[in-house]
Amino acid sequence: MSTKVLLFINGDAPKSFPDPENYDLIACTDGAFHYLKQLNFPLENLDFISGDFDSHSGSDENVYKDKFIYTPDQDKTDFHKALEIISEKGFTHIDVLGGSGGEQDHFLGNLTVAFSFKEKLSIKFYDEFSEYFFIPKTFVLKNVKNKLASLYPFPTAVNVTTQGLNWPLTNENLSITSRIGTRNFAIEDDVFIEYEEGDLLIFIGSKYL
Repeated sequence: MSTKVLLFINGDAPKSFPDPENYDLIACTDGAFHYLKQLNFPLENLDFISGDFDSHSGSDENVYKDKFIYTPDQDKTDFHKALEIISEKGFTHIDVLGGSGGEQDHFLGNLTVAFSFKEKLSIKFYDEFSEYFFIPKTFVLKNVKNKLASLYPFPTAVNVTTQGLNWPLTNENLSITSRIGTRNFAIEDDVFIEYEEGDLLIFIGSKYL
């Protein structure tokens, strides 16, 4: 049985939806609830909707109000508060849709929130162009041959070594203030990545080159 969570947040609406049968829990923030309604997502599949609900009114809200979790804390984003709820429920693997697009400060904020939870939650973002997530110090990307593979230090990654990329790295340091590792691509099905210190965010293209 799957122990994964599907979470919709308030960035660009996804072009398509994954199979809900692949998830044990499906949730959204109150901002994402608007686009899910517009896209005719089956709202009955939602296990909870979290937020401050200051923009909600109408029949759908009344029908599903028993699934609302009111989170008025203005010191945290709706994404952060939704992750807290999911963590309290005991789930650890979360696929996030709607994390990019819209206002770019929201996108950067979403990355920062995911970073703050990386020790306790496995979070993967998906959008029209890529999937992206933080990786541990040793990691293998599977089935990625001929896909874009961008390495982004957050904010540094020390002694990075890769195998299976077109432009391999060997004990090299990455930093957002000097050198990053974007726009590489995989030449093998499996790509091996390791680094000694810091943190590394990986973007995998959704299409083959």
